[in-house]
Parts: sequence; structure tokens; C-alpha cells
Amino acid sequence: MDIAVKYKIISEIISSNDDQILNAVKSLLNIEDEVDFWDELSPEDQAAINEGLEQLDKGQYVSHQSVREEIKSRFNF
Repeated sequence: MDIAVKYKIISEIISSNDDQILNAVKSLLNIEDEVDFWDELSPEDQAAINEGLEQLDKGQYVSHQSVREEIKSRFNF
């Protein structure tokens, strides 16, 4: 197919506001909507993640190194 025709198709798609046409093109090209993983999380999971991020911002966390040291001392590794 001629490149000029491809550019014309792209131009028409970009300038179109017709949802029916755009959905038809999307269907023909097998384009699926990308879903943000955040939107698939439950409100409880989102709240827990936000709480954890707030704790990190406040410096309320346990470092990897301190956990390793505690495990070594507790289990004699």
C-alpha cells in the first residue's frame, strides 16, 4: 500500500471525533484498551498501599539490612 494512503488514513483517524468510526478502526486493528493495574485493585488494597507510601515518606520503615541482622541473631545463621 502506498505510504500516502497510510498517512491519509492516519490523518483521518486523528481528526475524527466519531466514536463509532474510531471503535471500528480499533476493532479492525485488534487494539485493546490498556487497563491500569491500580484500577483493578480493591479499595482496601489501594488504601493499604497508600498507607505504606505515607509511612515510607515519614521514615517509618525497617531496612533490609536490619531484618537480615535480626534473622541472623534470632536463628543463629
